[in-house]
Amino acid sequence: MNIEIKSTSDYELEIGEQIRRLRIANSMDQVQLAQAANVSIGSVKNLENGKGSSLKTLVMIARALNMESWLESLSPEITVSPMQMLRDQNINAPRRRVYRSRKDV
Repeated sequence: MNIEIKSTSDYELEIGEQIRRLRIANSMDQVQLAQAANVSIGSVKNLENGKGSSLKTLVMIARALNMESWLESLSPEITVSPMQMLRDQNINAPRRRVYRSRKDV
């Protein structure tokens, strides 16, 4: 069983390809996307070619392509609190010490 670990560059290329496909599916050229996202044409080209981009540029381009649901999938709402999980475990945990009242001393 050989599991391939993707590099940062691999992810950048994949995201760039997705952005390009979505741009084309929306019948936009790079200039139109840059204008709609309020970014430079160079930023669009860099993102699509997997040559790096800022998070801000990625968000602006994703929003211009109506990819809000994709953005929201990157930061899902936290529904489980690790602290609450610990508290819940301690409620059912057996006591580890027996304490005597001070009156018994």
